[in-house]
Amino acid sequence: MRTRYTVAWASVAERDLQTVAEFLTTDDPAAAAHVLDQIEARTAALQQMPERGRVVPELAAFGIHTYRELIVTPWRIIYRISEQTVYVLAVLDGRRNVEDVLLDRLINSTPSGNLIPE
Repeated sequence: MRTRYTVAWASVAERDLQTVAEFLTTDDPAAAAHVLDQIEARTAALQQMPERGRVVPELAAFGIHTYRELIVTPWRIIYRISEQTVYVLAVLDGRRNVEDVLLDRLINSTPSGNLIPE
């Protein structure tokens, strides 16, 4: 029997998702609903296979391999696995310079460099 993980959204990731929804709804509410459904489905699937996403390449370049991502083009869903929980940490527009945002959010968020306690 496979282990089932809990998926928890950080408040900053929830705000990111809300921003995505507002941005997309302005142009096309149906497309916005479709993208949000895709993001929800992909993150929910992490309950069964949390390692399905790739290591975030911008962070791997700094030797940081604990953060993973899923792509729902052009959105990048950044998450981290800790014990039996998958923490969704950000939903970012992959067309932007993601490295600066990731370094600020994921490395400099707490003294230990993590958004979640160890």
